[in-house]
Amino acid sequence: MSAKKKLYWYCQIIGWLLFFSINSFYAITLGRDFNKLYWLSLSLFVVAAIGITHLMRFVMHKLDIKKMPFKKQIFRLIGITLFFSLIIGFVSESIDLIIDYVPQSMEEYSPFERMLLGSINSIGILLIWNCLYYIYHFIEKNRRQELDTIRLESLVKSLELKTIKSHINPHFIFNSLNSIRALVDENPQRARKAITELSNILRSSMQAEKVETVSFSQELNIVRDYLALEQMRFEERLQLEFDIDPSTHDCPIPPMMLQMLAENAIKHGISKQINGGMVRISSRINNDKHEISVENTGILDENLLQQNNGFGIKSTQDQLNILYQGKASFAICNVPDKGMVECKILMPI
Repeated sequence: MSAKKKLYWYCQIIGWLLFFSINSFYAITLGRDFNKLYWLSLSLFVVAAIGITHLMRFVMHKLDIKKMPFKKQIFRLIGITLFFSLIIGFVSESIDLIIDYVPQSMEEYSPFERMLLGSINSIGILLIWNCLYYIYHFIEKNRRQELDTIRLESLVKSLELKTIKSHINPHFIFNSLNSIRALVDENPQRARKAITELSNILRSSMQAEKVETVSFSQELNIVRDYLALEQMRFEERLQLEFDIDPSTHDCPIPPMMLQMLAENAIKHGISKQINGGMVRISSRINNDKHEISVENTGILDENLLQQNNGFGIKSTQDQLNILYQGKASFAICNVPDKGMVECKILMPI
């Protein structure tokens, strides 16, 4: 049994034993209804109440109340409380009828009236139970969010270091500088532009740890600079195509994510093709989600995918899981009819 379940059952048992103790104290103090049938009725009621509140918890889990909007949570909690109050009233009166016990203070009421009074009296108890249960999960949810925030900050910092080492690596910088040097005499204007592109990429990698998300347009500009530099190296072997919906420009995405996918497309796709190929980047709104697709000429290495050890793939999955709590998806697959590999990301808007 997990620690959370143990804590739940400890609270259940201790809470209802406290209820038993308080009622026993008042019965002894006031001297009313103090007999064997009273103890039997109270004991059976406490056992039944533990089962009923456990059933109530099960219903709350099935309805997944915690994920509903706040107003719906309140209305559902009130509705569940009232419903199970009626059940407790019915069970309490049924127990008394079975053991043939009627409290002295209730002798003037009919069984139906006693059931209604029992239901009304139990509303307060169940409200307290539900409030404590809700408050616990609210605190637990906030604690998890804080932990996720810390994990995200750690991931972003790790991304910065790994990006400098593996993405903005010496080989890429060396190749870019060589290409720029060759252009200094032939095309000084393009050389100056290439230096600006390289500095933009380096600046972006250094700033990645400071933010959780950036706008898609900002990330796309960095990717354009990256691909422009790679195009100097591959020349005619690298064709680029962009299909960008303007409505996605302001959509937030994790920093350096698109750049990592673009680099994977060059490293594992284009560079392995004798005749080179194409990198196509598209962005659109699809069923209230931001869909990003990065395609490249080539064939997916299934062994690499099964091992899931690629830094680009793993870091993308980690970023999406932490930022969007399972509401985003990432997939990579072959597109045989196009002779391309596609990485597709779906993120909530």
